[in-house]
Parts: sequence; structure tokens; C-alpha cells
Amino acid sequence: MSHSLRYEVNASILFTELPLLERPAAVKAAGFDAVEYWWPFAEAVPSDKEATAFVSAIRDAGVDLVGLNFFAGNMAAGDRGLVSWTGREAEFRDNIDATVGIGDQLGCKAFNALYGNRLDGGDPAAQDELGTENLVRAAQGAARIGGIVLIEPVSGSPAYPLLTAADALGVIDRVQQASGADNLGLLADLYHLAVNGDDVDKVIADQVDRTAHVQIADDPGRHEPGTGSLPIDQQLTALEQGGYAGWVGLEYKPSGASADSFDWVARDRRGSRA
Repeated sequence: MSHSLRYEVNASILFTELPLLERPAAVKAAGFDAVEYWWPFAEAVPSDKEATAFVSAIRDAGVDLVGLNFFAGNMAAGDRGLVSWTGREAEFRDNIDATVGIGDQLGCKAFNALYGNRLDGGDPAAQDELGTENLVRAAQGAARIGGIVLIEPVSGSPAYPLLTAADALGVIDRVQQASGADNLGLLADLYHLAVNGDDVDKVIADQVDRTAHVQIADDPGRHEPGTGSLPIDQQLTALEQGGYAGWVGLEYKPSGASADSFDWVARDRRGSRA
């Protein structure tokens, strides 16, 4: 890889052969300094004991938490967020405090708000109105600790309405117009964008200033870079040349054991303290 961006590991999709709380130490053992997670609890508001155990696992491993998703419902069953899910407003709003609270303890500033699927028989306009309201609240919550809310186009979920960078940026624009919030940004997952048919090179050229976080996987298979045909190195180089200096999250399904899937990452690119 010819650029000099730093990589971190999504420990919700990698190291799944280990219990959730053992994964940060495995990430550290692989030479990385930072992790990101999908929401790591079954409920929108974890017990104090659960939250403390998660925070301790990150701290004890000596890694930084650099990304955390808001509660997204039952991801395994196909849920993709509560932001626009009418009827679950209270859950999402309670989750804002829980998510930002964990971020505050661990110095995490980036919070991914999965928008939510379209509901069968639901009114898309009503869902979007709720989505705007909830994202205003999320942005206000994140702003308390100097954080940012990420909006992500996602593939593989037919009912999820944000497929392209333009879809996500349209949501961000709506929230900014409604509230003046300036702490929302695009989560550019190069895999999802490519699978959804977006023009990834054009997104990078036009939207690097609005790109607040990047994730990668190869296609086909959503495995590690080098297993498919996506021009990931070229695109990351273009992002860096355009001014992106943030993290690159490894959000792929390893083709074998997780620890064996990092051979393509030079040791000096696995963190901030290398």
C-alpha cells in the first residue's frame, strides 16, 4: 500500500472467533493501536456492569477506541439502525447518552448512526422527518464531547435507503439546515459504495472534505484487501492526496483466521504510536 494512512480494526467483524471483550487485546497483539466497534450490547442502554466491562477491556488492552456505532437494533436479524424507525424514538434517544458516555470515557469522538431500514407500510417522509429530529439530537449529544456523527451508505440491505454518498450527504444537509449542526460527516465505506454502484473515484475527488471516516473491504466477498478486485490502495492514496488524514477502519470478514488476514498491512501502518 503506497499511501501513509493509519489502519485500525473493527472488532465487531474481525476476531469473532474470540469473545467480544477479548478482541481488543488480540487487536493489540496483531500490532494495531486502535479499534472500532458496532454497538457491542444487546440493548440500547447497557447495564453499568456491561458498560464498565467494555470500557475496561479497551483500556486494559492499551488500544484507543476511535469509532463506535449507536445502537442499531438486531443487526444479525437484518436491522440497520433506529434513526428513522418510527415507534422506537425513546430507545434511540436513550442510546445517545449511553453511546456518548462510553465515548467520553474512552476518548472516542466518532459515532456512526445507521439510518434504519424503510418500514413495510411506513411513510418514507415521516421516517425522514424522524431521522432528521433524531440526528439533530445525536449531533447535539456528540457535540458535548467534541464528537462527530457519521452517516453511512450501506449495501446488502434492500430496505436501507442510503446507498450512495449523495444519499448520505443529503441527510447531512437536511440535518444541518434544520439545526445548524456542523458536526456530521460522511462515513465512506469504499466497499459498500462500490457494491452499490457509486462512482467511488468521483466521491473521493468531490467529497473528501466531507469525509470524516473511511472503512475498507474487498469485493467480491467482503474479505481483506487483495482478495478481490477493488482498487483500494489507489483510492486511499487519492483520499490522502485530497487531504484525508483520518483513520481507515478494517471492516472486512477475514478469509481465514483474523490474525492471518493482516499480512498486507505494514507493521508501521498499524497505529498511531508505531
